[in-house]
Amino acid sequence: MSGLAERGAALMGGTLRTSGASGGGSLSDLVTIRLGDGRRAVVKTGPNPRIEAAMLRAIRAAAAPAPEVYGADETALAIELLPSDGSLPSAWGDLGTVLRRLHNTVGDTYGWEGDYAFGRVAIENAAADDWPRFYAERRLLTHCPHVPGDVARRLETLAGDLSNRLPKTPPAALLHGDLWAGNVLAAGGRISGLIDPACYHGHGEIDIAMLELFGSPGPAFFEAYGDLDAGWAERRNLYQLWPALVHLRLFGSGYRGMVERLLDAAGA
Repeated sequence: MSGLAERGAALMGGTLRTSGASGGGSLSDLVTIRLGDGRRAVVKTGPNPRIEAAMLRAIRAAAAPAPEVYGADETALAIELLPSDGSLPSAWGDLGTVLRRLHNTVGDTYGWEGDYAFGRVAIENAAADDWPRFYAERRLLTHCPHVPGDVARRLETLAGDLSNRLPKTPPAALLHGDLWAGNVLAAGGRISGLIDPACYHGHGEIDIAMLELFGSPGPAFFEAYGDLDAGWAERRNLYQLWPALVHLRLFGSGYRGMVERLLDAAGA
């Protein structure tokens, strides 16, 4: 990791004093660094560090907490080291407030200015002005060549019916795009930062569905976020399909049951 640490120091225009391993995800390498002038940072790899930098800046511009970007190039991203003390269970209400603020930042179309990726799984973000079509084409059908044939056929059937299941033009909310508990930092019972984004503009319920895929944020979150539109429970199954498919492709057949359960719940 010494090369990554040195790259981070160069991005910050400083001299590396010390570096250490940092707990990270399965898709990126991370180190923490301290420079000769005392500044500290997290340095990480990623599919496109410059695009991730733009995503973090967009979250901060929406007045939601995220790490400050210190520098980025084609191989690395240097960002602020935020406090984190594991107090997310007491910060769900604050997360609801933060997420509502993020989703109140609305774009003109669905998508993002560049494609992204989770490891080898491409995330297509070409703009569209029809939400069911965007979700069908960019989030479900893209998986069909990469999943078992019977799953692909069910996805194709479901995608063809999304115009009857999803709102055509919900507000194009700024989404975190990969909102699970591991990507939410908390300190002192407040949210200190949203990290590892995969931002795009889409239906705000996407982030909430992802947050609930591996757990429940609890009533304080929903009270702070505000009411969800009628039909949310049915749409949640549809919106959880995309991260489930990503997990199936990245981590293997252990996630096929999750995908099939969500397809069953969707009646596909």
